[in-house]
Amino acid sequence: MNNSTGTHIDMEALASSVAVLQSNIDHFFLLVMGCLVFFMQCGFAFLEAGSVRSKNTTNILIKNLLDVSIGAVAYYAVGYAFSFGPGNIFIGYKYFFMIDMPTSLYSHWFFQFVFAATATTIVSGAMAERTEFAAYFVYSCIITGFVYPVVTHWAWSGEGWLTEGPPNETLQYWDFAGSGVVHVVGGAAGFVGAAIIGPRIGRFVNGKPVEIPGHTVPLSALGGFILMFGFFAFNGGSQASISQSGDGVVVALAIINTTLSGCIAAIVSLVLKRSLKVQSWSLLATINGALTGMVAICAGCNVMEPWGAAITGLVSGFTYIGWSKLVLYLRVDDPLDAVAVHLGGGLWGVCSVTLFAKDVGVVYQFNEQSWKQFGWNAVGGFAIMSWTMVVAAIMFGLLHLFKCLRVSEEIELKGLDVAKHKEPAYPSMAYGDGWGLDSPLANGNGVVYVRDVDTEMKDVSKTPIGNSVTSNSNSFTANETTTGVDNPAYVPR
Repeated sequence: MNNSTGTHIDMEALASSVAVLQSNIDHFFLLVMGCLVFFMQCGFAFLEAGSVRSKNTTNILIKNLLDVSIGAVAYYAVGYAFSFGPGNIFIGYKYFFMIDMPTSLYSHWFFQFVFAATATTIVSGAMAERTEFAAYFVYSCIITGFVYPVVTHWAWSGEGWLTEGPPNETLQYWDFAGSGVVHVVGGAAGFVGAAIIGPRIGRFVNGKPVEIPGHTVPLSALGGFILMFGFFAFNGGSQASISQSGDGVVVALAIINTTLSGCIAAIVSLVLKRSLKVQSWSLLATINGALTGMVAICAGCNVMEPWGAAITGLVSGFTYIGWSKLVLYLRVDDPLDAVAVHLGGGLWGVCSVTLFAKDVGVVYQFNEQSWKQFGWNAVGGFAIMSWTMVVAAIMFGLLHLFKCLRVSEEIELKGLDVAKHKEPAYPSMAYGDGWGLDSPLANGNGVVYVRDVDTEMKDVSKTPIGNSVTSNSNSFTANETTTGVDNPAYVPR
């Protein structure tokens, strides 16, 4: 009898230890996946920095840093409470400043915070190179702390109206990793912001778009690769646990589908871009196509078979090119094509999950229930877009009305790095090897030089050219001369 009692106690202790281990594994899974999603901020920073002109690089980088800084404070104060705090079908109203929040939700808080920061980052790319720095504090705080959390409560809290579905119907909004919740929010806010702030100077001439290239394609490519890597955690981590039966299979399926959709969308975008008037194999279009495919698969990566993800990626390539053309047609200046990638890709993703969900999607059942599910997801996507656009229009409209949204024409032309931050990303005085001349300030130590046809080094000016532009990234050009285009005091000797 005593042995039986001891065995029973041992089994209870073992079961308790296993439960604790499972819980810790799930927390660890969420934290690691959240860290990888956080690394996407680096990808956004590189992609955006490479897509703007060199004179605005510091500005766009600090904005990406503030996505995290402002977003963390806003999400800590009110964002998580609005998202997942107990409340009504519209919004939560508990856990402000994490007060009374169970410690078991800490890992969940972190994972959801990095999603919120992602939604805000999308906006900075769409409005790059002409936005007033102070305005960024305002819209970053409002989007992370209010706009995005309300949508999250609707779709993911368990008590929002999208989750509950229409009366007398067994429908729920399907969006596993945020095609609508994250990407439609960011893309819609970016579209409204870019439309209200207006295009960059010189972007449209006589109604026709004029290309304004970014200053470094390699940096954009590196950012694109980092974002693609981050999407594996973004989508795979949305399972939110790894200790239960079947979790590993779902995570693996989500990552495989993310890979297929992104890669096929990249190829389709490359070929489509080549077939247009441009007649070139575009790296940037390929990167954006891949990202569109990964955005679109977010909603259904856990329930689609791989062939469904492949079709989702195929359509995503057309979606990206079509939305990119539409945005230009509307004369909205989006330096990163963020609207096409996130709004276009997100809306397609919200629809695609209801078409290709295994066993229950439209292509499997083609019955009334499957079409109702398609309709409810479409309602959800439209509601998310409308909510975001209305709040964004009020917010950006007020900033524009009080002249707090856009920098002056002079600052825009000269660049935001020096005017706003006093930190040019590529100071001319920092280049060179420091050899060849007597002056201690020579060549890389504060003086810019030119090379004549005899390759003789000559002093151009003892005053550094703070915003000089050369025809390549170094202090010397391929045709043996360097000019300080933006410096009116420059006089060649």
